[in-house]
Amino acid sequence: MGYWNTRGLRGSTFEEIINFTNDRYRSAGLAVIQKIPTPITPVDFDTKKKVITLAYFDKQSTVDYVGVAQGHAICFDAKESRQKSLPIQNIHSHQIDFMRDFNGQNGVAFLLVHMALYGKYYFLPMEVLEKYWTAALKGGRKSIPIEAFDEKYEIKLSGSAMLDYLEAVNTYLVERKNKNKS
Repeated sequence: MGYWNTRGLRGSTFEEIINFTNDRYRSAGLAVIQKIPTPITPVDFDTKKKVITLAYFDKQSTVDYVGVAQGHAICFDAKESRQKSLPIQNIHSHQIDFMRDFNGQNGVAFLLVHMALYGKYYFLPMEVLEKYWTAALKGGRKSIPIEAFDEKYEIKLSGSAMLDYLEAVNTYLVERKNKNKS
């Protein structure tokens, strides 16, 4: 685990759970999902602790994870909130643009959200995210309320620290396929 003296590693336990899950998916032949590192340039390095103590971002990153699951391209960002809602300010315009483009190529873009106050994890489809994002840009609500997280997309954390989010992705894909038929 990295050492960082800023807000940069908030939610790192959540990401560790996701990384563990992704390793399990890959071992089972279900998916190949990779964590995308944030491109940084180190400026100062603590040689005793062997850690970067100061760095700057080379460029804006896109999302946290990209991969393929059972032939479907997926990308997602992991967000965690300790409030009653997910602040829109935690999501950046370049991420929205990337996820919108990804969906436009028939991929599946979404957020995995840990609502820590409630002890719940959710799959949040891009369509729901974009609805709240657009409303916020027009002066509306600046957060996504817990009520926006559909119970059918709640993801249970198993005792082995696995967050089986592919089940929610599958539910979404079935719905999207049925919607496109009509």
